[in-house]
Amino acid sequence: MNLLLDTQVFLWWQQSSAKLNQDVQHAIADPAHTVFISAASVWESAIKRRLGKLLFRGSAVAAIGANGFRELPILPVDTEAEGDLAWDHTDPFDRLLVAQAARHGMTFVTADQRIRSFGAIAQFWAGP
Repeated sequence: MNLLLDTQVFLWWQQSSAKLNQDVQHAIADPAHTVFISAASVWESAIKRRLGKLLFRGSAVAAIGANGFRELPILPVDTEAEGDLAWDHTDPFDRLLVAQAARHGMTFVTADQRIRSFGAIAQFWAGP
């Protein structure tokens, strides 16, 4: 299974947070699954870190590699798909991640209730 981690889930994984439920922890750690981190999550993390809204030490890019995850670039077709989503959610990062998950046929791993209510993609609930 190909998993695309939401930014929050990626950060929780990096922090070994107990907020991630055990099923998700096992799925992420399972070598049979390929785990992707979007460039959108790296971008979002960098912005929030600069604004002082996120305490994250080190490089998100280095963390992707250290965990054996794969980078998912943002392509023009992804941004076009984001714009075409029939979803009134206004967070551009969430919209882009959802569009990428849909376009690539990935299971989106999230703990965001707003995304959970969007039923047009395969999801794996990460929250408690």
